[in-house]
Amino acid sequence: MRALVIGASGGIGGALMAALAARGEVVGLSRRGDGLDVTDEASVAAALGRLEGLFDLVVVATGALVLGGVGPEKSLKAVTADGLAAQFALNAIGPALVMKHALRLMPRDRVSRLAVLSARVGSIGDNGLGGWYGYRAAKAALNQLVRTASVEATRTHPHSVLVSLHPGTVATDLAPAHRAGHPAMPPEEAAGHLLRVLEGLGPADTGGFYDWQGKVVPW
Repeated sequence: MRALVIGASGGIGGALMAALAARGEVVGLSRRGDGLDVTDEASVAAALGRLEGLFDLVVVATGALVLGGVGPEKSLKAVTADGLAAQFALNAIGPALVMKHALRLMPRDRVSRLAVLSARVGSIGDNGLGGWYGYRAAKAALNQLVRTASVEATRTHPHSVLVSLHPGTVATDLAPAHRAGHPAMPPEEAAGHLLRVLEGLGPADTGGFYDWQGKVVPW
């Protein structure tokens, strides 16, 4: 299997790189290592345009909860236009640009998978706590973008699987201060769970939203 990880220098991205290296060839791209800025389409187009050959698996492991030192909003009063725009740029628009330029790197004649790391808090149906306006809304938008792209992808890549994945609570630098005491799994464990889920998904599952246990997350 040949795999591509976008966000390879992050906690989950790095763990995915290590796990995938034991299964075949893996290529990693990141802002830290390659100057890839997923919020800049020219940067995305250039980075992915340099790649040759096809990838059986593409994982977009980018994203952040705290941006510019500003954490998630606890109330509607804390919502700002700049904060919302920053969340959408990184957590929704960025992965959409990657999908746009990565589809050409996926084979058309066999099963290929593209997974984007989302978050359970992006579920509208599962939101019983409120708060975290920007991050929730950006991840909800991301899920819609993945769903929509999956419909289009089947027309050119009939065996493709495009999905959103919730990795669970993972001990990374994403937002250690905002875990609220929730137990967090090591990145290596999370990567193993995510890859097992992906291996069990086929073309009939494309466009879905799944957690690290393989369970469907409500929209």
